[in-house]
Amino acid sequence: MRQPILNVPTVITVLAAAMLAIHLLRVAVSVDTGIEILALFAFIPARFDPAFLGEGVLPGGTAANVWTFVSYAFLHGDWAHVGINLLWMLAFGSPVARRFGTVRFLAFFAVTAAAGAGLHLFTHEDDLAPMIGASAAVSGCMAAAIRFMFASEGFVPWRQSALEDSVRYPAAPLLTVMRDRRVIAFVVVWFAINLAFGIGAPAGIVEGSIAWQAHIGGFVAGLLLFPLFDPVRSFPDDNPLTRHRNG
Repeated sequence: MRQPILNVPTVITVLAAAMLAIHLLRVAVSVDTGIEILALFAFIPARFDPAFLGEGVLPGGTAANVWTFVSYAFLHGDWAHVGINLLWMLAFGSPVARRFGTVRFLAFFAVTAAAGAGLHLFTHEDDLAPMIGASAAVSGCMAAAIRFMFASEGFVPWRQSALEDSVRYPAAPLLTVMRDRRVIAFVVVWFAINLAFGIGAPAGIVEGSIAWQAHIGGFVAGLLLFPLFDPVRSFPDDNPLTRHRNG
């Protein structure tokens, strides 16, 4: 049976729709309301030092100290920002979501978003600039994808069944994966691009710069924590790869 060209997992579609709807809402409301939304849901490092910012200056209290580690990922600076993140989530989040399933993927998305926020907090202590965008979680999806996308023997990316095979193929240990020249090249290029654009180019957070530390936090978390979410431990009985390997 021929697979459709666009077979996007439902969880990816729902996340994308939520991000688009939230950004549309932010565009539609007044400037003051938009600022209130940022103050309540964006990730603001200064929030975590009441002595620096002053108790009660930002809304949400202790609860916001928790939810902003994830909620910031659903806010974006402009349509280009949300569009780029959705394209990358479609490309890399789809195979990860197909492999993990809905519940595992949502947990993975939240953990990698939180990891990105954590590293941003570590490197931007007391910063008042709000950080927004799904880039950290998307970076985590990129890292998770390379843990299994090249795992199958004879992987040919343009073969029609390549994607389906890869999402069902058991992933190798991290040290084995990191010896693959394709993975090494991907990681090197990814870090180089993030450092280059993060230091010198606009877009990413409200103040106009890319939160590249958050990208790295999400990527490293996705790379290291992948086994905790991966349900594929052995070959399914109906996987044609099993017959191929044993034939």
